[in-house]
Amino acid sequence: MNQPLHDFYRLLRAAAAARKNAHAPYSKFRVGAALLAGNGKIYTGTNIENASYGLTLCAERVAVGKAVSDGQRNFIAIAIAAPSATPFPCGACCQVLAEFGDCIVVCADARRPRQLCVQRLAELLPRAFRLAC
Repeated sequence: MNQPLHDFYRLLRAAAAARKNAHAPYSKFRVGAALLAGNGKIYTGTNIENASYGLTLCAERVAVGKAVSDGQRNFIAIAIAAPSATPFPCGACCQVLAEFGDCIVVCADARRPRQLCVQRLAELLPRAFRLAC
């Protein structure tokens, strides 16, 4: 993990800012994500809940969708800001991220933003699904 620590804090600030735009009327669990692409651009996302819970979008997948729709496929790191000590990406988000390689995952509890958890995606999802074509 050769990224400078200040890059991780910059990503977390962007994720925390995105968190303010969450649409979470049911759970009140607001999450923000910030994805650093290989071109240096940061793509943010926020969770978007739906009354039909299965249609809810996670912040991480929203950020990935924005980056991919902008032509990006190389991701360096993603930061997740959540309101409690559970800011890790869910399995579905890990699988979506794994489609594009093994990025760095940076998490922090909104109540303790200086305490970072930094891991490789492959540590969170060591056996990502791969389609053998």
